[in-house]
Amino acid sequence: MEWLSAENVIAVATASIGIAASVAMVWYERHIPRRKRIGYRVQMDNPIGDDVQSGRPNVRLGSFDAPNMANGTLVLLRIENDGSESIGLDDYTSRELNGLTVEFTDRTIHGVSVTQPQGTDHLMSHFTPHSGFGYDDDGNKLRLPRVPLNRGEYFKLLVLLSGGDVGRDIKLVGGIRDGVVRPNRGALPDDKPPLFSRAARVITIVLTASVLTLATIIIARDDNPPPLGCEKGELTVTGSTAFAPVVRDLAKEYEKDCEGSDIVVDARGSTAGVGELADLKGGSAKSRASMIAFSDGRSTRADAALEAESIALSVFTLVANGGLNLPEGLTLTQVRRLYSGEIGHWDELDPSLPHRRVVLVSRDADSGTRQVFQDRVLDGRWEGVPSTSLDCDLAVDRSAPVRCELNSTEDVLKKVALIPGAIGFSELNQANGEKGVKLVPLNGDIADVDAIENDGNPYPYRGVEYAYTYGAPPAGSLAGSFLDYIRNNGQNVIRSHGHVPCSTEAGGQLCRDDD
Repeated sequence: MEWLSAENVIAVATASIGIAASVAMVWYERHIPRRKRIGYRVQMDNPIGDDVQSGRPNVRLGSFDAPNMANGTLVLLRIENDGSESIGLDDYTSRELNGLTVEFTDRTIHGVSVTQPQGTDHLMSHFTPHSGFGYDDDGNKLRLPRVPLNRGEYFKLLVLLSGGDVGRDIKLVGGIRDGVVRPNRGALPDDKPPLFSRAARVITIVLTASVLTLATIIIARDDNPPPLGCEKGELTVTGSTAFAPVVRDLAKEYEKDCEGSDIVVDARGSTAGVGELADLKGGSAKSRASMIAFSDGRSTRADAALEAESIALSVFTLVANGGLNLPEGLTLTQVRRLYSGEIGHWDELDPSLPHRRVVLVSRDADSGTRQVFQDRVLDGRWEGVPSTSLDCDLAVDRSAPVRCELNSTEDVLKKVALIPGAIGFSELNQANGEKGVKLVPLNGDIADVDAIENDGNPYPYRGVEYAYTYGAPPAGSLAGSFLDYIRNNGQNVIRSHGHVPCSTEAGGQLCRDDD
């Protein structure tokens, strides 16, 4: 029988091994911590004696000369990155300035010394009161700063305590994004944990052997169909400059998975992109099927021939020049006063602000980011201040405030960073990576994708990102295949850029609510 051929038997056997290895991997993932991990262990918990030595402390808080202490103890605690990834400052999830907190049950802290191994001199620069490091008088909680730890790096804390016996519970409290904080046991104090356990190495070898065997069968058969759903050809993606970084990464992933496809991203602004698509009305069916236009929010240029599909919920933010101090942000009423032209200098809005010209760095009429800003922040009103300068040059027009219109989100961020007193708006993820600008809270809420998706945060400046096509994409078209790819394979890329995919259950509800 044909199905009993040597190739099929080998393929079935290899697949069975792969399934067994996958089951083993599921078990492994349920019992082995995630890749980012901070471990801690108590290396010493002793009553104070005459022979106790603390070594050479690098950083020291409090006094280690406290005579007549009741139940005095010394604890040596080791904090280590024993995961497989480095931990950065932003990986700590604490809402406080400090990253982690050590709690000593029923004991009071009198002093702490921090030591580090050779070769990690950079760690000590983080142990300052300005970084949250310290403890309260008569307190039992030691606040640790957000210390970046490369794989295998660690530091030690020598803590002087009173008021409790040795062996009382000691906990390290805090969280790591995509990781865990947990106690370590069963290893020598200075041992480095292995990158992979024995079980993980065995599973990796089995899976690798399975994949290589199947690959050999496929190559031997000389049968190389493209992945399911791939299409060849050329596609132009235009529209939103705010969403363009996401589309570029999605296009690269698709081209890598689907040979023979060529996707060009030519972002010109949401309105301009949708208008360009609509202008293909007199063109051929092939030309109409070879373009997708992305728009921040529903486009005013779309007509009945265009179809819109919600792709992601985008979060935007007001941005101010780094020298403008707005710690509490602005209310929607204050923003509307600024953009109506009522306020010419910042101290007219708040006497505590400097007497500095208000500079409104805006986008041109083709911008979907500007359209969402007008709809969601300005309550549907157009910006009342006319454009007074091509590049917000204060010397060109002496009227107040000054307003200019730029062609892209990148241009807005650079201009706001350059001009004192400037304020503008941007897609959140692009603003987060820009030097010289500050995010401005609205009605007391800072732009936060996680809070919007998971906590129902009412932050107002957000909108749905739409993909427009000229009618429904024809079967077998690159446009239709690319949109299918975004729905089914693009969630991680969309999330990596700070957007919420509409194809998820929670994201779908948010996209419907904001439609």
